[in-house]
Amino acid sequence: MRSTLVLELVIRLVYGALPAGVRHRLAGRPIVVDGERLDPDLQLLLRLERLTTAGTPATPVARRREHLDTATALVGGRPSTGVADRALVIPAAGEQPPIAARLYIPDGLPPGSPLLVYLHGGGWVTGSLNSHDAVCRFLAESSDVRVLAVEYRLAPEHPFPAAVHDAVTAFRYARTNAAALGADPGAVALGGDSAGANLAAVTAHLAARAAEPVPDYLLLFYPPCDAVNRATSRDLFADGFLLTDADIVWFRDRYIPDVGDQGDPRASILLADDLTGMPPTYLVTAGFDPIRDEGERFGTRLAQAQVPVVVRRQPDMVHGFVNMIGVSARCREAVAEAALALHDAFAAAPTALTAAGGPDRSRSPSRRVDAGAPGETRTHTVRDLNPLPLPIGIRGPAPASGAAPS
Repeated sequence: MRSTLVLELVIRLVYGALPAGVRHRLAGRPIVVDGERLDPDLQLLLRLERLTTAGTPATPVARRREHLDTATALVGGRPSTGVADRALVIPAAGEQPPIAARLYIPDGLPPGSPLLVYLHGGGWVTGSLNSHDAVCRFLAESSDVRVLAVEYRLAPEHPFPAAVHDAVTAFRYARTNAAALGADPGAVALGGDSAGANLAAVTAHLAARAAEPVPDYLLLFYPPCDAVNRATSRDLFADGFLLTDADIVWFRDRYIPDVGDQGDPRASILLADDLTGMPPTYLVTAGFDPIRDEGERFGTRLAQAQVPVVVRRQPDMVHGFVNMIGVSARCREAVAEAALALHDAFAAAPTALTAAGGPDRSRSPSRRVDAGAPGETRTHTVRDLNPLPLPIGIRGPAPASGAAPS
């Protein structure tokens, strides 16, 4: 506990009082791996993270959960005052217990907005509604959408596939009750980061295979996609970049203790035989992330299945950057870019509700969040990794599956 308090004090001092130039000097010599240069603010944060061992595999589960909630509150920035929230309970499904949830509504957003169902990260073992409060508020305000955050069951108390069952239940609830939540039933997106992104992709895949309504859009931040095979990025970034190789093994073994289940497509979506019918997808990876390559391979598989997909590598980011929008302008910029993609996906594809005179989504978001000071924007460094010249769904209506490349 003491080490976490020290870290809290230092982070508040460094990022609250020191100008960017001083912080970047404190970060040390630039770190370049695989041709990418790490964001200086994140480089400094990684140095400060060494002040505590609370986020390592040697730490008990309960302490790691507490640490994540504390750390994300520190680096997520001040919560937006322009977004209201209210607690919800998603009813039990069969033998499953009820699921806690939180609905975020930007001030002044009229009924009939799109809805994003958001599943938090944390390795299926840590994470909560509180750990991802800042990013949910940011996405709601930046995209002009309602956000329904879901607190699915965690391992090891509830191992695989309990989290999958909860994610499926939450999405079905959102689809069925969208109007009651103030949203457009024809504009329900599903998203998440890390473990939550895995669950979002798996939920969409299960719906497609069962011929059920799929999400209207997928928003995935650095999804883990393969619990069996080891990609090159696992070795390149095995240690020193927040998520370590030891962390990956620790989380996997608690979430999927039965080795025979690790190749199940509900755990390893990259190993699914058929990805046709998946929704238009915006997939973000981080350049300094050990699971970077498996996420990008999943993007390739989606493209090969004729799914409208955009794959973006944020080259100077680390795993978990969506939680760090309060300390790094680049983290904020990367999440803002994804938020704009989500907004544009629905603005460009009006649903039956908008055709009937509902809210006009063609305008730019009224609450666009500044991604950084003039001269700091580095959108040009973002790698567009669309693996094949297939149609994408964020700049205009998604063409039909198999349409000619644009």
